Amino acid sequence: MQTRMITAILLALVFSASSADEVAHDAPLKVDLDTVVSTGVVHPVDGITSAGQPDEAALKVFAEQGYTTVIDLRTEGEDRGLDEASAVKGLGMSYVLLPIGRDSINFESAKALDKLIEDADGPVLVHCGSANRVGALLALRKSLEGADDATALEYGKAGGMTSLEAEVKELLSTD
Repeated sequence: MQTRMITAILLALVFSASSADEVAHDAPLKVDLDTVVSTGVVHPVDGITSAGQPDEAALKVFAEQGYTTVIDLRTEGEDRGLDEASAVKGLGMSYVLLPIGRDSINFESAKALDKLIEDADGPVLVHCGSANRVGALLALRKSLEGADDATALEYGKAGGMTSLEAEVKELLSTD
């Protein structure tokens, strides 16, 4: 009887671990922050989550879910609605400002983002105002990893790229 119970527990653990992997694998790269706050759950894709500007409630969920770093692509003049650096640090995460304006969407910026992601000790939230710049840099980053243009563009769209698609297409075609 005890052996069956132990076996059942072990099987439950195996199945819950594999279903957790499936959820993380199927998780969206760009998240809706209201959903993150209401569910209290967020899963990184390849260690990354993309979003628009988070508030304190969203940042708390990311911290509780084990995120270690927040990379903010907003420029200094953009209103965040909070002292984001203090809020992030207060939650035990690292805050990195990588100011990217529309004119900074290029392979050099994608390499800088790549380095920051690689240097992080765990899952990373990358955000700007709407995730458009995040998605654009993620597309270029995917291209640098060897992806073809169509795959890079799809990855960028999944990361939130919208109005920057034409600029990214042009950059990909000149690479």
